[in-house]
Amino acid sequence: MNRLQTRAADEEGTALIIALMSMMLLTALAAAVVMMSSTEVKIAGNYNNGQETLYAADAAVERVVQDLLLIPRWNDILAGSTKSALLDGSATSAKSIPGGNTIVLCCSATSATGQLQTTSDASGTWGLNNPNWKLFAYAPLKNMLPDVDIDSQSYVAVWIADDPAETDDDPLADTNGTISLHAEAFGPTGAHKVIEVTVARTSGTEIERGQIAQRGQEELNQRSRKAAVQTPGKTLTNSRMNTSTGNLVVQ
Repeated sequence: MNRLQTRAADEEGTALIIALMSMMLLTALAAAVVMMSSTEVKIAGNYNNGQETLYAADAAVERVVQDLLLIPRWNDILAGSTKSALLDGSATSAKSIPGGNTIVLCCSATSATGQLQTTSDASGTWGLNNPNWKLFAYAPLKNMLPDVDIDSQSYVAVWIADDPAETDDDPLADTNGTISLHAEAFGPTGAHKVIEVTVARTSGTEIERGQIAQRGQEELNQRSRKAAVQTPGKTLTNSRMNTSTGNLVVQ
């Protein structure tokens, strides 16, 4: 009995046990910090990819709007006979998108066009005026400007349809000079952004007026920049502070 009591009272090895427990605790804390840091990095990366993809979709819309300015008959777009110059081969072949995945843009029911049309038809909001989406432009974002190196992996595609607010019951005929654009961008780490906008045609007279007004404003700006503040080489003859307005008047 005395021997058991002696062994129980012996504290040899306690320090080792405490050291091991402390090491396990510190290891767990270190693992938690590493995991948290890794998660934060992934969150930041996903946010960055999402923003880049959103800007890519917006850039695709801007590019298509420039194409629309050169197309006199928008009905040709709605019929599918006119497309943008921003094309990436056949629309029925699989396109590589970031992340090692592929996507088929047209024209089966399982393609991107078919899925977009199915979703649009399912809403049933516009009846006979429901949009009939036509693939208009599609390509990697880096191919958007031939003479500019765009550092982006995003792939963009834009569909066009007639304005559903029309009441002509014909989604293939534009009667009010307004069409709808649906742009999608596919980015790294599965980022996918969609932008939908409505574009209205502006009459030539309004464009001409706008150009004249712009030229007039530029001329005024040039005159303002050329106006001499004081005769070159002439010393300041008089300066005073206007106490009512706080402006400095130089003569």
